[in-house]
Amino acid sequence: MRNVIKKNAVKMFSEDRIDSVMIKFSKLKLVLNYYCIFIISKSKFITGVYYLFSGEFKREQYSVIIGKRVHMEDLMRKRNNYYLLRRNTHRIEKGLLMMPRKDIFATRFITETMNSFIFLLNQNDSEINNNPQFKWTFDVLDKYFKVTADNIIINKERERFNKMTTDLQPTEQKKYVPYKRDLNKQKVISINQFKELSEIRRSVRFFKQINVPRKKIDNAIEIGLLSPSACNRQPFRYQVFDDPVLVKKIGRIPSGTNGFYHNIPMLIAVIGDLSAYPNECDRHLIYIDAALSAMPFMYALEVQGLSSCPLNWPDIEEKEKELDKILSLDKYERVILFIAVGYPDEEAEVAYSMKRELKEMRTFNL
Repeated sequence: MRNVIKKNAVKMFSEDRIDSVMIKFSKLKLVLNYYCIFIISKSKFITGVYYLFSGEFKREQYSVIIGKRVHMEDLMRKRNNYYLLRRNTHRIEKGLLMMPRKDIFATRFITETMNSFIFLLNQNDSEINNNPQFKWTFDVLDKYFKVTADNIIINKERERFNKMTTDLQPTEQKKYVPYKRDLNKQKVISINQFKELSEIRRSVRFFKQINVPRKKIDNAIEIGLLSPSACNRQPFRYQVFDDPVLVKKIGRIPSGTNGFYHNIPMLIAVIGDLSAYPNECDRHLIYIDAALSAMPFMYALEVQGLSSCPLNWPDIEEKEKELDKILSLDKYERVILFIAVGYPDEEAEVAYSMKRELKEMRTFNL
């Protein structure tokens, strides 16, 4: 009798039976989840209530608010806000290059721009003339005040600018102001060459165990930093890890690295900075600008003989906490993605990764 019961138990809980039960449970869970989301999605109000109790976006909300607070504190205390100065300098640039150009523009933000510029100037830095940020803003403001017409706000700030910069002796002849491009340089690389580079670049997961020269990484980052950015704020940074212990410790955290994280010689975190923005409507720009920079960065690695693999960084609280213990980021900073970097192992294969066809991805007009 005991043997019969044992045989029935083994039969009842065989792997096939367990798999069958799990499949049915997964289907039931999917159906219940669908109807729950279906009801919630019927109303913006109900959706708001749902996310009031859900913690899925709480970390991002918190980071956005902390970033906004830091940004506004700088404005209230008239401190130099790096991102504000970059943004406003670029806004003035756009005013200077308009066709036709207005005689009066930027009156709404020229005072806060000057406050930030003067704060930077008052740091008593003996090398201030060699500071690229200062040089760019100085040249743009200098041209702005020379070409704008009389206006009560502009006249006041023009006087402040002239008074504060009387003794400045710029060390470079080059002017960091709007200019005309040499369109002949567009032909240096053909479309076929660029397509070939795009086809060569694949996500590589297995690398030679050789140290990656930091100089090559700096070369690639410099190219990545030439990518477009909203109001030229560039609200991100590249954090490079080449210590083998740190690389393995961090590499196992992102999703999708099981089976190869131990093989990664260098890991790079692209980290967004939400203190660049005073308004919640800009919260997605750290993701857009960082992604725009990451792609040419990876192309630049490829032409130097290196390969890479962008790693998914999911917005999961448990993983965020685990990473926080290692990186100790500011509350307004968020990891956008990780990139594994190294010399490719010639014996390793890469995924074919069939891409969608052009006709699926492109439409003209409506």
